[in-house]
This record gives sequence, C-alpha cells and structure tokens, in this order.
Amino acid sequence: MTITGKNLIAGEWSGDASNGFSAINAIKNEAMSETFADATTQEIEHAIVRANEAFNSYQQLPAIKRAQFLRTIGEEILAIGDELISMACAETGLPEMRIQGERGRTIGQLGLFSQLLESGEYQGIFDEADADRQPLPKPDTRLGYLPLGVVGVFAASNFPLAFSTAGGDTASALAAGCPVVMKAHAAHPGTAELVARAISSAIKKCELNEGVFSLIQGKNYAISSQIVTHPLIKAVGFTGSERVGMILQKQINDRAEPIPFYGELGSVNPQFIMAGKFAEDSAGIAQALVASLMMGQGQFCTSPGVWAYIEDDNMANFERAASEAIAETKAGVMLTPAIAATYTRAVEHWQTLSGVKLLAQGQSGVEHFGRAALFATDLETFKRTPALHEEVFGSCALIVRLKNLTEMAEFIRLLKGNLTASIHATDNDINESKTIAALIAHKVGRLIYNQMPTGVEVCASMNHGGPFPASTDLRSTSVGSEAIKRFQRPICYQNMPNELLPELLKR
Repeated sequence: MTITGKNLIAGEWSGDASNGFSAINAIKNEAMSETFADATTQEIEHAIVRANEAFNSYQQLPAIKRAQFLRTIGEEILAIGDELISMACAETGLPEMRIQGERGRTIGQLGLFSQLLESGEYQGIFDEADADRQPLPKPDTRLGYLPLGVVGVFAASNFPLAFSTAGGDTASALAAGCPVVMKAHAAHPGTAELVARAISSAIKKCELNEGVFSLIQGKNYAISSQIVTHPLIKAVGFTGSERVGMILQKQINDRAEPIPFYGELGSVNPQFIMAGKFAEDSAGIAQALVASLMMGQGQFCTSPGVWAYIEDDNMANFERAASEAIAETKAGVMLTPAIAATYTRAVEHWQTLSGVKLLAQGQSGVEHFGRAALFATDLETFKRTPALHEEVFGSCALIVRLKNLTEMAEFIRLLKGNLTASIHATDNDINESKTIAALIAHKVGRLIYNQMPTGVEVCASMNHGGPFPASTDLRSTSVGSEAIKRFQRPICYQNMPNELLPELLKR
C-alpha cells in the first residue's frame, strides 16, 4: 500500500502532506520518507460532525451487525500482511515478534467484543410488575444501556496496534454503538494509516455510514484541544503522560458539559518481596524482576518500577543477582528519541539525589538507546523525595529497603495509584502477605501473587485501571469485556409497551 500521509475524514482522504511531519525510524534515529499532514480545524470539525450524523444510524444497528463490523475490521487488519508489521517495527523500534503478538491481541480484542455482542452479554436487567404489591403496585422496570455518542480516542505511543487506531478504546467504543474520532500518535502515523484503511474497508463491506470512524493525524497540540472541547464529543479515551492527561482533563472540566475522560497516565507497579521468597530463591526472583523490567525496554505501562522488601540476610544475594543481571543488559532502542532523552534525563537526575544509590547500569549504547538502571534507597529518603514517587518510563527500577512490616505499611500509604502490584511470597509468608494485600489493594487495579505484572490478559475478569494517576476514573477498565461500559450510560424503561422497548429488553 502507498502511504498517503493524509487524514481519513468520514471515508475521504484529506490534507496536504507535502510540508507535513515525518515519523522517526526508531532504530536508525532518522526521519522516514513518508510525510503526514497536520489536520486542519475544518477537517477535525467535519470529522466530528460526520461522526455525530453517523451516530443516529449506528446506535440503532443490531448487536449482531456491530459484531460483524468488528470482526471484519480484524480480518482487514490481518489482510494487510507483512507491510503492517514492517511499518510498526520501523516506527517504534519494537521487535517483529512483539508486533506480531500485538496484532493478534488487537484482532482478539475485536473478536471478544464480537462474541459478547452476539451472545447478548449486555442485554440489561428486568424487574417485572407486581400489581398485588401493597401499599402500592410495583411497575414494570427494565434497565438498558445507551451509547454515549461520538468518542474521541488518543493513540498510545507504546502500543502502536493494541492501544491505538483499532485498539481497546476504539473496539469498545464501536462495540458500545459509538462512532470514533481517532487522534493518531505522531510516533507511528504510518501504522495508524494502514490500520485506518482496514477500518475504512470494513465500513464499506458492512455498508455503514462512513462517518462512524475518522483518523486525525498531526503534531499540532491544538488538534487535541479541539477534539476534547468539541460539544459533540461525548467521551474521551486517552493513554499517555500524566502531564498531557491533566491538560486534557482540565479542558474537559471547563466545558459547558463535562464528559467522561478515561485516561491512563502512569504507574510504577510496586513489587513486594517477602522474607520466605528471599530465602527460597533470592537470585531467581531478582533475575525474573529484571527480565520483566526489560520487556519492551521498560516501556510497558505495567513495568515493575519499584521493588520493596524488608532487609534481612538474603538481601545482599538478591541485590547482587539483580545488579549482575542489569549489568548484562544491552542498551535498547526506545520508541522515540524524545522518550529516550526524557528517560536519560530522569536517570541522570536520580543519580544526583541524596540518599539514592545507583547499584548497576546496563551496557552503554548509541545516544538514542535506553540503558537500564537499578537504584536503591530507604523509606526516609523515599518520603522526602517526590521525584522517586514518579514513573520513569523506561528500564529503570528503584529498590526501597525497609526495616520491618510497619515501614512496609507506611511505604504503601505513600504510594500513588497504580495499575498493578505484585506480592512475591511463599506459604510461610501468608500472614504478612495478608497485611500487605489488604493495604495495597486500595492503591491498585490488579493485585498479583507470584507473577510479574507485565502482560494483560484480555478477558471478562480483567481490570486495567486503578486509582489516580494509573487512571482518571478508578471505576473503569480499558481492557476486557467491562471496557464497553465506559461508553454507555444506563437508562430505565418503566411500564413501556413492548413496541417501544429496545430489542434486548423486549418481553
């Protein structure tokens, strides 16, 4: 396929890419040949207006038809073939196997929502009338769900497929009956265009209103502001930095009509290593943590960034094994030169902090590669040093040495919200683990036992969210079958004749 560099506006490719921006080949650190147009104010307005027009028909589409549409998108993505893999690898520096797996997950997410729609999973709640109830008869009430309207979705930098153009936010919004206006990430615009072509093809094959999906390209910050403040946008899905997320949140709060903002902003994913685990296999758990940290060069939202444990005789063995494993890691390509530079600055800053010790660094590499780093500190330093509480997006981890269970409890109280936490323990640690689990559960969206946090299962029981800043709405998940509920609202139908009820609520 020839990359046009244009925006997909309700089925039409629009824009002049001749003087636009280019993606950076992450491995070579040089501009790629394709250029992409910044969407204009008029193009964004047209995309949103057309999406709102499409909402009138799309929201009434039977669930079986929406399921067919989602499944067709997956088929069209697969049909792109190796070109999609090559483009994503070049734009992000992620390995081919990772991108192939991410493509499978993206198609799997679409398939999950297809299956749920076909099975009537979201059909609502029935409370039958009771004419004999005293002192007043009970009416017939039925709880259903309505799609919110047009959803603005922002692609993630670190998942060019699974959290981007046809990723989880888009899939769940379309499954809910909401048209999508997608803001592509400037780090992988070519990948975004290829996937948008697949969605456009699926729209045509399923004979839907072409306003149901638009792709907005651009590096102009005003584009994001226009999307989130537009009165026809009724919800926003965002994956990105806390700084940008908070800017968008403020703009949404200042709207005449505030709307749901589902932002995933940051997480350090604390790891708690109990005494029995230390005694059982201190070297093994150290190596496993380093391996998890190094997945995607630490650029997973669930990367284990903080490791906490109580000091004992096994601590030295653990730290030695972890330091040796870090020292053996090779510097790796990061998603963009800007992300690499931010990561390097954060690591360099930590090296200047009083009470923070650099235990080990990975092998050095070219300037735009990331070099793993392992630091250690104590509770008092952690308490007084705000920088240590923030996510370092990359392969950097902080050990927090604690003196006893009381200090571990205090450390947990200091933590911000997170997507995940893991407890690594043996049966002999069960009493202490109960204490930690009860405390940390209030700081995370997913609590894990004796497994690493990296990797998110796409299933009905998954929760990928958590207290701020892990997400801006701790009651929601961006992964799994519950994700659809972010883009629906409840509606109660009371004493309605069968002819006026939605299909799933009819008698």
